[in-house]
Amino acid sequence: MQQANAHNSKRFSRAGTLAFLVGGIGAMSLAWGANANTAAGESASSEDTLPESIVLTGIVRDFKERSVDGGHQDFERRPSGGFGHYIGMVETELSEDGKPVMASTGTKLSGNWRNSDGQNIMRPTSYIAAMDGDVAGSVNSSKTGALTDSAAFDQWFRSVNGVNLSTEVDLTLVRQPGSNIYTFDDKHDQQFVNAGGFFPINGELYGNSNGNDKNFHFTFELQTQFTYDADAGMNFKFTGDDDVWVFIDNRLVIDIGGVHSAVSQTIDLDRLEWLEDGRDYKLSFFFAERHRTQSNFRIETTMVLRSIELPPTAALYD
Repeated sequence: MQQANAHNSKRFSRAGTLAFLVGGIGAMSLAWGANANTAAGESASSEDTLPESIVLTGIVRDFKERSVDGGHQDFERRPSGGFGHYIGMVETELSEDGKPVMASTGTKLSGNWRNSDGQNIMRPTSYIAAMDGDVAGSVNSSKTGALTDSAAFDQWFRSVNGVNLSTEVDLTLVRQPGSNIYTFDDKHDQQFVNAGGFFPINGELYGNSNGNDKNFHFTFELQTQFTYDADAGMNFKFTGDDDVWVFIDNRLVIDIGGVHSAVSQTIDLDRLEWLEDGRDYKLSFFFAERHRTQSNFRIETTMVLRSIELPPTAALYD
């Protein structure tokens, strides 16, 4: 087994050119807003000052599936309530060291909460304001079991010797022509088109999953920062699988837990009424790929995101 303290972690460049097609499926989306009256896809008055792309660096942690020696119990495991979108798996605030905290084994969603545009949103909370036109969703309280226990979950986004192997990965968000929208989409980034989905470590770290030419069992953590513009209509959207949690200023704003096919959810920052115009805030993104046979990942944003200090990497491996 490879040891900790091997710090020459291999970087994987994800700067492939994206020929973006609006409304692509699978993968994940972020969105940047330059004007509250600017509709998605329309040019913003300041677009000429925007960069053509943004590179964000995150950490991938590779795991062995549960059926092999040294495998992790949460990877390649069917939730007891069946496959699907689960909510309530993590606490609504990050831990002191900036990691998600297990709240429960999760409850299966049976109907999405939606905004007036029909987009999936997280269930409104005390800190996420409801808006006119929101439609309530529902959960099936009898279907749970998307996680096993907190000790196992604590390993997902921490580098643990003998449990996972880690490396840095770059994602390049490309600005759509004539707009203020930035996107990373595995359906259009050539690196991932060639890989057949969001598979950043095929053939690397612990190697590919048993009997497969892809590595299906990993997590991805991304820490970014932005300046809040109260007049910009900022929003963030993700589409993909499996588990995804997004936190802004350490508070949960996107909740897509469970083992499932590609699911979308968006957050309009104007719902976060504690944010102050002109102040810098952190966006923390956590993703897990836990099950064959797909890995979809799309980000679309109208937020001016920038990389910040990476999570502790004392346990990065070759």
